Amino acid sequence: MVNDIICFEHVTKSFGKRTILQDLNFSVKQGEFITVLGTSGSGKTTTLKMINGLETADGGRISVEGNNLANCDLVKLRRHIGYVIQSIGLFPHMTIAQNISVTPKLLKWDQKRIDQTVNELLTEVGLDPAVYREQMPNQLSGGQQQRVGVARALATNPPILLLDEPFSALDAITRQSLQKDIKALHEKMPDKTFFFVTHDINEALYLGDRVMVVNHGQIEQFASPKQVVDHPASEFVSQLLATVRQNRALWEDLK
Repeated sequence: MVNDIICFEHVTKSFGKRTILQDLNFSVKQGEFITVLGTSGSGKTTTLKMINGLETADGGRISVEGNNLANCDLVKLRRHIGYVIQSIGLFPHMTIAQNISVTPKLLKWDQKRIDQTVNELLTEVGLDPAVYREQMPNQLSGGQQQRVGVARALATNPPILLLDEPFSALDAITRQSLQKDIKALHEKMPDKTFFFVTHDINEALYLGDRVMVVNHGQIEQFASPKQVVDHPASEFVSQLLATVRQNRALWEDLK
């Protein structure tokens, strides 16, 4: 697992007069769990959306599995990249099984294969198929719905899973449980690359094999969690780490 599955070379992106990404360069190896950390407006979600072509670069080159996105079929690309978003986005008029089956049906899988995949994935994300297959999204809690969202993203066995702040709208207990589960899920699927955007530094450090810290469209540091904590590469990274320590100090003051 040493191949670069995602590569950004001198990528730039602007919206009107506002520059979002400035000469962005990085690569991700197959099987890595990458967390992308930054404040609102830092460019982290734009970066994620560029991996599956939902946003296009103004300049530079983006390649996924060796394919230049400027020259490939983006619809076909997206069908083989899992995508989990904060708002979950389950179809309210479809059962849980039907929600997970959307892309396999587009790819014309036979029903037996679809049913087997749905059952396996529901089990993988901690939901009993016998209980949840025929339920509707509004019958599930937010955490359960997000588990279905992850299952749906994995339905076609994609090599890459993009996760855009998937747990930020959930309560603290549910969020912590899902963090543990998504980490365990990646450990069971070591060939899959997870690219996870978050604004929570604790989440980024807990989940990531490497943490990409972005600020104003530039990478401040891209390193292991231990390296980020022990050797912050910039004043911005130091300030982020300081917020964690300040919060800890608040708890200490209550004792």
